[in-house]
Amino acid sequence: MTEDDLSFLPLRVTRVGVGGKRSFDPADKRQLIEACLRPGASLSGLALKAGVNANQLHKWVRARERFRPPVGHNEPVTSSAFVPVVAIDGPTTVMASALASHRATRAESSCVSPRSTRVARLSAHLPNGVKLELECSAGDVAIVNAVVAALGAR
Repeated sequence: MTEDDLSFLPLRVTRVGVGGKRSFDPADKRQLIEACLRPGASLSGLALKAGVNANQLHKWVRARERFRPPVGHNEPVTSSAFVPVVAIDGPTTVMASALASHRATRAESSCVSPRSTRVARLSAHLPNGVKLELECSAGDVAIVNAVVAALGAR
């Protein structure tokens, strides 16, 4: 912020009540609240420059945010945080094959010790910060391929 942006500081007192309560110029107060909402603005630093209590200024900022939508509220979102859904064969076909492979794996696992069962792990870090982790048996290849294809489609 430049000094020109802060030319309204300190706030002008328009009235002092009997108990010492000060009333400030509404236009200057509005400018101060808008300055507090700018990225990188220090609320306590602006309060010092304005000659008001930082707690009081924080209340003014919260009241403004409660009654007005945030700046850029109506702007379109540039990118989605979700991965698009990719249809494969058909949900019943995939589910039937997954169920059949699960039954086959379960039948095999009853004969084989739990330590020899192979589990595949898939871990992906998405651009929006989400970490996706999957644990699949060897029979879930179709589902894992669909997830990998969906992640690679972006």
